[in-house]
Amino acid sequence: MISAGILGVGAGIPEGILTNADLEKMVETSDEWIRTRSGIRERRIAPPEIAASDLALLAGRDALADAGIEPAALDLIIVATITPDMIFPSTACLLQHALGAEKAAAFDLAAGCSGFIYGLVQAAHVVATGFCRYVLVVGTEVLSRITDWTDRTTCVLFGDGAGAAVVGPVEEGEGFLAHYLGADGGGAEHLFIPAGGSRRPADHGTVATRQH
Repeated sequence: MISAGILGVGAGIPEGILTNADLEKMVETSDEWIRTRSGIRERRIAPPEIAASDLALLAGRDALADAGIEPAALDLIIVATITPDMIFPSTACLLQHALGAEKAAAFDLAAGCSGFIYGLVQAAHVVATGFCRYVLVVGTEVLSRITDWTDRTTCVLFGDGAGAAVVGPVEEGEGFLAHYLGADGGGAEHLFIPAGGSRRPADHGTVATRQH
């Protein structure tokens, strides 16, 4: 097995800032309440013309530059997101084209907050087996588009941004040492978006009742 590790990292962050003071004017909350429970002082918010793939492109370019690797050398692109540009094609395919990574395979991975970790594990495994040499993993979200800004229990937590890592072969004994993944689907009822999927497709009613 080949040792796999992170060769470079990058970030894509929008300029817009929503502070806790701003949220105090929107919902019943306070800077102290937010900071003591989450540690968050501000979050970044993307403008309407910026989508998940745009932030992913910034982060991907940054990570590739940090690793000293050209886009053409990528064998695989994994994008972890629950706020893709659209249902299909995948955000990873849009990123692949924007980067000019012509030989790279590409797919999206939807695992919520843990998505980037799932992506890293997938990347490490394909590098370790020799199936791929260089893999770009990107976590990108524009959560402001699906956040309920009237719900103070959740709106204080989320913002927009992207992070990326290039995974590739490293010296033996370096890089990733081990991985452990788990899940608990039994908790699905506690944090979810009810409409927009095959169980409850979008319609005038779901939009009117704020189920998205």
